[in-house]
Amino acid sequence: MTPKSSLLVVDDDKAHRTMLYTLLRGWGYDVAQADDGSTAIERVHESFYDVILMDIRMLKVSGIEALETIRSYNPAIPVIIMTAYSSIETAVETLKKGAYDYLTKPLDFDKLRITLEKAMEHRRLKEENRMLRETAGRHFSRRNIIGSSQAMEKLFETIAQVAPSEATVLIHGESGTGKELIAGAVHYNSDRKDRPFIKINCAAITETLLESELFGHEKGAFTGADRQKQGKFLQADHGSLLLDEVGEMPLSMQVKLLRVLQEREITRVGGDTVVPVDVRVIAATNKNLLEMTEKGKFREDLFYRLHVVTLEVPPLRNREDDIPLLAAHFLTLFSEKNRKIINGFTPAAMDCLIRYRWPGNVRELMNTVERSVVLARSDYIDVEDLPVIQRQPLLKNGISIQHHEPTSGENEGAFLETIEKAAIVNMLGAVNNNKSEAARRLGITRKTLHKKLKKYGLMP
Repeated sequence: MTPKSSLLVVDDDKAHRTMLYTLLRGWGYDVAQADDGSTAIERVHESFYDVILMDIRMLKVSGIEALETIRSYNPAIPVIIMTAYSSIETAVETLKKGAYDYLTKPLDFDKLRITLEKAMEHRRLKEENRMLRETAGRHFSRRNIIGSSQAMEKLFETIAQVAPSEATVLIHGESGTGKELIAGAVHYNSDRKDRPFIKINCAAITETLLESELFGHEKGAFTGADRQKQGKFLQADHGSLLLDEVGEMPLSMQVKLLRVLQEREITRVGGDTVVPVDVRVIAATNKNLLEMTEKGKFREDLFYRLHVVTLEVPPLRNREDDIPLLAAHFLTLFSEKNRKIINGFTPAAMDCLIRYRWPGNVRELMNTVERSVVLARSDYIDVEDLPVIQRQPLLKNGISIQHHEPTSGENEGAFLETIEKAAIVNMLGAVNNNKSEAARRLGITRKTLHKKLKKYGLMP
């Protein structure tokens, strides 16, 4: 029991109410009284209470009427109903209307004490969950996703359109671009924001366990299943489920996922009971699912089920205007974490950060800034505080190559070919191996690009 927890006792029997007041004060509660349901409603509007202990039969306004009004005003307050044996049926009805529990008169004081403590704990957990949801909502809000580049502004506009809908969303982007943050922004800007946001990484769980993780299992379904387990779909009921790395899901599981998306119901492993679910699915991947369907590695029907709306998360190299903002954010974060005073980046260090290609995207930038903060020797991050890879020479347009000078035995033509090959390899990586786009950015035709790829042994 929490000391000074506030409790409202509602009973039109003065002798019984006074007895409870004395008893509960002795247990350490801060107790208020009301002699009728209407008075109780007034008290709730005027003051805060952790729990209400209320008689069901009162002359003016009954406990049931008061319960309904209090619940409509503040559904978070646990209401415990007191009832005589003859009205247990009515008490059960109050549970359906939202009462936390009921106790029969004459009261068993040990049971009263246990019920109150459980109700207080229930209230505390609900409040903690509310605060966590609010914190998560702020964490996944539009304001907390850092970026003012044109690419990110376009993404924010699409999220604002998509989030309030019930559409299944597919988030595509390279590793480290922040797909989970984008998924959270979709959930916490939807009508489901007060419901669960559950995440599962499809690549991190073996095929044999993935079905149980997603749909749950019955007791005895397999060795070690000593109790019934709820899967992620049931945990996310009325909320959203993020299927991260959905491209890694085995074909056998893809069939079962497709059925759930079509039928909106699941069956636990080892069971035959069909359980309806109301879940908004958000899928995320760094794979080209369309290409995978053409190769038979991903089901075409599932692809189109997931592909209702696609959000493309741009790689960091395509949003260089955001690098100073992100770097400054991570600098503040890790300076506080490591109790160091770092005032910023030198111009040379920031230039290196902006010009680097960032194959690991925002995650790599975050790790780079954290490492630099830890190793910084002054109150400004300088070039020598950055990892060597961030300090390598760069070609124009932000294409990085390893530093290379022609050796005495290497002619100029071979040297230029080395640079050309490196530029092609880096550009293909920058556009996810889209050869048409790579050719366009390199200023050559697709046919010329194919010739060069063959020349340098980069394609069969």
